[in-house]
Amino acid sequence: MTVRNRKKHWVGLRPLILVMALAGCGTTGQSDTLFQELGGHEGIDRIVDEFILEIANDPRVLPRFEDSNVQRFREMITEHFCMVAEGPCEYTGDSMVEIHAGMELSSPEFNAVVEDLIAAMEQSDIPLAAQNRLLARLARLRPEIIRI
Repeated sequence: MTVRNRKKHWVGLRPLILVMALAGCGTTGQSDTLFQELGGHEGIDRIVDEFILEIANDPRVLPRFEDSNVQRFREMITEHFCMVAEGPCEYTGDSMVEIHAGMELSSPEFNAVVEDLIAAMEQSDIPLAAQNRLLARLARLRPEIIRI
């Protein structure tokens, strides 16, 4: 094969190679569960620990948590995040409606807690795509939490 023919042959293969490379990239991330993308149990534990610290330092929402049993909150939110992320966990806590009944939480308070969770995930070096996937799943619970 001459140099000229090799060049034509390579140019003809370029689109095929590009498609194969893109297909490989697409399937790699798709096979991972959100649980894996969050770092499994260790990653979720790290997120929850950072989340609790964010809440503890947030005057917008700290008063809502002052009478909370922090250890119980940690256990339940860890289970909940794990379950929502398709991990091997069973959430054993009360429903979101039961937990938040009578609290009359406002949209700004809800948004502040979401901001705290985002900061916790950033502190835990969670990739942005995984953060967005978790937030999208948790966002579905908003009507169960804000009931006013």
